[in-house]
Amino acid sequence: MMPFTQNLDACFETAVRSGISRSAFDRVMGKALDGVARLRTAYDARTLPLLHLPEDTADLLSLTDIAGLLSRQSNHVVVLGIGGSSLGGQTLTTLAKRGRKPSIEFADNLDPVALGELLTGIDLLDTSFIVVSKSGGTPETLAQFLILLDAYRSRGLDEEVRARVIAIVQPGASPLRDIAAGWSIPMLDHDPDLGGRYSVLSCVGLLPATIAGLDPWAIRSGAAAVLGDLLHSDTSTPALGAAVIGALAEERAVTTLVMMPYVGRLERVGHWYRQLLSESVGKDGKGLTPLAALGPVDQHSMQQLLVDGPDDKLVTVITADIAGTGPTVPADLAQDKALSFMAGRTIGDIVAAQARASMDVLIRKGHPVRHIHVARADEKAVGGLLMHFMLETILIGDILGVDPFDQPAVELGKILTREYLQAT
Repeated sequence: MMPFTQNLDACFETAVRSGISRSAFDRVMGKALDGVARLRTAYDARTLPLLHLPEDTADLLSLTDIAGLLSRQSNHVVVLGIGGSSLGGQTLTTLAKRGRKPSIEFADNLDPVALGELLTGIDLLDTSFIVVSKSGGTPETLAQFLILLDAYRSRGLDEEVRARVIAIVQPGASPLRDIAAGWSIPMLDHDPDLGGRYSVLSCVGLLPATIAGLDPWAIRSGAAAVLGDLLHSDTSTPALGAAVIGALAEERAVTTLVMMPYVGRLERVGHWYRQLLSESVGKDGKGLTPLAALGPVDQHSMQQLLVDGPDDKLVTVITADIAGTGPTVPADLAQDKALSFMAGRTIGDIVAAQARASMDVLIRKGHPVRHIHVARADEKAVGGLLMHFMLETILIGDILGVDPFDQPAVELGKILTREYLQAT
């Protein structure tokens, strides 16, 4: 059973002024199905690791053991990593209950003040670290890692490193793997054929998620449902989504995709999606621009633009069954005429109404809207959403005629950073 529903009706010209024609959709859907055929071939040939992660459970028991060990020995866990090495874990752990121990922090942006405050403000004997770099050569992560090792060394805690630090890196020689081996730090293998932005269902995302108390089996189960849909149906949610996006780009010059959950626990989905889409399809002068938003807060910062700005956007609204949930606005304190509409209503009632209103105003103004709905924002639903967006993005790459797996511009930036530092 699919862990979410996708409604694309408000993306067609029969529903909104700026929607697509059926002929444009059919034309692009043909390209999407060509991409689906290639994915099915890759699945059968086992040439794309992403396609077998959802059904693989062999590694989950060992991940659970590692997570249990780190959780028992530390009240705090810090993940050192950037981009795909961090965003997947952030997206999943946002589902966890607040205040749960151990706390998890992602040091994902190299900032001198933040890193200095982190290392001076934590107890190294009550903190575990996960260092993640697929290549083992990510400059930002290596800089953090070396400074962390120096912090242990300067405090005479060299022997603690092997018990409190674990590295995730692909096999083969690399700076991270070599340094970790020199300090006897345990390592988990990052599949070299699994791109960082596609790694959320691997140990990269699931180890932090398991430490946060989430169920890794349920996450992969949700992903497996979406993968099964793609493998066995020509009207799978990823194929339909990719075809609509491709047709909007082709026929309506839509260039911006806004991801707007109306569920706080899904906030990081938009940030994770931003890297996934940008790095996968932004090549050769082609691409689509992702914007991460959160409802209802961004009704106050973005809705004016979305409704009355350039007609170049598709807004994807994600909702959940939240009506009737959360604290209730006390009726006796909301007797003012301006507040009576919310008297006796739960916060879930208010947010659900706001999500509906946001979609309706966009539709009335003629803008395309995609509505994705989950019953509950839980592990299975999020696993399904993440798998959907990864498969959809791969198919968009096929439609646009770009390789969705490489990132040449990112690699050039790394090379230049190294050259600039060496020249000063």
